Amino acid sequence: MKTLVSVKVEDTLKQQAQKTAADLGFSMSALINAFLKQLIREKTVSFSLSNRMSKTLEQTLVLIERDIAENKNLSPKFFSSKEAVDYLKSL
Repeated sequence: MKTLVSVKVEDTLKQQAQKTAADLGFSMSALINAFLKQLIREKTVSFSLSNRMSKTLEQTLVLIERDIAENKNLSPKFFSSKEAVDYLKSL
């Protein structure tokens, strides 16, 4: 048995959501049902605009890129596991 749920949203928001859903190959009903099932199953809600790096990861990558540019804090290239183990033992 199915029931109707009414939700008030801005008209432009509804239109944009319908277009995005259609672009992804889904109906709004399918996405809302999937969201509600996930909500029940996981008991969490998360929203994301896009896949973005965290500030911490961004800062870490800046340091890594600097080290690469300055050729420091880098291990040499290894051609065997023995070379890698020997190198680590030498530290």
